[in-house]
Amino acid sequence: MQEAQREHISAVMRLAGDALPPPPGAESPDALIRDSWLRCVHQHRLDPTRMQEAVILPQQRVREHQERLDELLRIARHGLESLYQQVAGMGYCVLLTDARGVTVDFIGDLQLDATLRRAGLYLGSDWSEHHAGTCGVGTAIASGQALTVHQGDHFDATHIPLTCTAAPVYDPLGRLNAILDISALTSPQAKTSQHLALQLVKVYAQRVENANFLRCYRNDWVLKLHPSPEFVEISPDHLLALDAAGRIVGHNRAAQLLLQAEHGSSVLGLPFGQLFSARFDELGRFMRAMPGDRRAVTLARSGRVLFLHAVPPPSRWGSPDASAQAVDAAVPPALAALSGGDPALDRAIHRAARLLDTPVSVLITGETGSGKEVLAKAMHAASQRARQPFVAVNCAAIPETLIESELFGHLPGSFSGALPKGKRGLIQEADGGTLFLDEIGDMPLALQARLLRVLAEREVLPIGATRAHKVDVRVIAATHADLRRRARDGAFRDDLYYRLAGAHLELPPLRQRRDLAWLVQRMLREQARPPQLSAEAEHCLRHHDWPGNLRELRNVLDYAAAMAAGSGVIGLAELPDALLSRGEAAGAAPALSPEGQLLLQYLRAARWNVSAVAHQLGVTRMTVYRRMKRWGIHEPPRG
Repeated sequence: MQEAQREHISAVMRLAGDALPPPPGAESPDALIRDSWLRCVHQHRLDPTRMQEAVILPQQRVREHQERLDELLRIARHGLESLYQQVAGMGYCVLLTDARGVTVDFIGDLQLDATLRRAGLYLGSDWSEHHAGTCGVGTAIASGQALTVHQGDHFDATHIPLTCTAAPVYDPLGRLNAILDISALTSPQAKTSQHLALQLVKVYAQRVENANFLRCYRNDWVLKLHPSPEFVEISPDHLLALDAAGRIVGHNRAAQLLLQAEHGSSVLGLPFGQLFSARFDELGRFMRAMPGDRRAVTLARSGRVLFLHAVPPPSRWGSPDASAQAVDAAVPPALAALSGGDPALDRAIHRAARLLDTPVSVLITGETGSGKEVLAKAMHAASQRARQPFVAVNCAAIPETLIESELFGHLPGSFSGALPKGKRGLIQEADGGTLFLDEIGDMPLALQARLLRVLAEREVLPIGATRAHKVDVRVIAATHADLRRRARDGAFRDDLYYRLAGAHLELPPLRQRRDLAWLVQRMLREQARPPQLSAEAEHCLRHHDWPGNLRELRNVLDYAAAMAAGSGVIGLAELPDALLSRGEAAGAAPALSPEGQLLLQYLRAARWNVSAVAHQLGVTRMTVYRRMKRWGIHEPPRG
């Protein structure tokens, strides 16, 4: 045990009443820290002399905590990334914990990965006060306040090198939802050095809280309030949600504290007119059409003046069909063209449309051939990046020895076999546009760490280079594998999985889609001379299980169209033999269909002259023979 740790344990014991008074000149902790130390000793029954290493929960338990905050995690991710860009250069990492103190999201320097994990600054770390003692996260949970726990403020002497600054994130009903924290392994001695860190964490915690509030009440009246008319729309301090009757149904933390100070109790359920010097039916004059400086409102009891921007709920007029058409109209044509009305695919497309120009990374999953790259290209074409490159990388197709130089590029002579002029990597080629990482589950573990750094810091370091290049890319990843299972088995980094899966779009396999007939007709219309599809062939296609999905369907139809070039009709004879045999095994069609009966009549009328029948049908002799074989038609023995 080091001398600093022994002195720290003595200070905690003195405060708890178990030792002599502090020596002259010794610094005393502030009220929040002192109260926390006392809780640790008398309520949590923690031993000041113990020195416990940080606890990291196993992956399965971490996922359980993450699933409880699924929507908040998705919303908060952009805030965490933006905050990390502000503080990474000063040695901080960013943590988001749930209300129990378990870290459910984390961004830190991958070069310090092992050190951060040992210190507990890592995904899955448990920073609850009853377990870790006084710390940024645990004490913010216990006190409900933003604070800095700096070095010797920590209860456990193990953590005294750290500085941790945390702020609570509340849900719209005033309940603690999460804790946003930035921590560093080392820092200047003075606690005042963390003043800016505290202000930053407060700002970003409120941004996350407000974004979650707006998501929860997107179908209700939302009131934005601020002391200044210039900031009321773009950066409101206070948010309120009203139901159709004008009653308060939600608030952010700032509005909760403001109105509770006025009324002394919860304001949920109170009518708007009881709180402000305006009526609910007057909210129309506080909307955007009115100049900001003419939207003043006063609090009913104190008379305090605030400026109000009222946002009405979206229109609910029209029939359900009209509503559905309105939603469809909001889907860009590039995305709408992917579906003929399949409900599961439509859900994925509508989610994709809402994500188009957001910074959220997208993970597309589905069976091989189900259209993952097609969806990614459609998202790119429908986004503001459409004029910039779409770069597709098949992580499974590039040899492991080359994938690093292919992705990140290299300088001349940086390794044996490097190109004389160097190489610009695919990530840089996608700068300004979209980087599509297909079969991401097959990327080697060593490169996953480098990719994670690119996604976190938005910069790429070519092989052999000493200076990184900034890149602006929208990342869309795809896989047919179960990445959660691979992460659980240690074959895929869990932190990279959560970085990539900011939004998860799952594509249905073709055998489950309800728009197969639409797909078939659309693909046939793409042929130079679109053929017709017979009832028997359609029946066979409908009963096939399509293990190759869209890719297999296109191959089948291309083959069938080529076989039907003479007649212009796709029958069973024009379908691939393998497809028909599987279809018959599944009971798709009888051995002798009406087409087979017709061919049999032609052959009998021509006295089994195959050349004559081929001429009558406008096909080759081989086609006639193939149809005879398919339908089990055999020429009778001569004589």
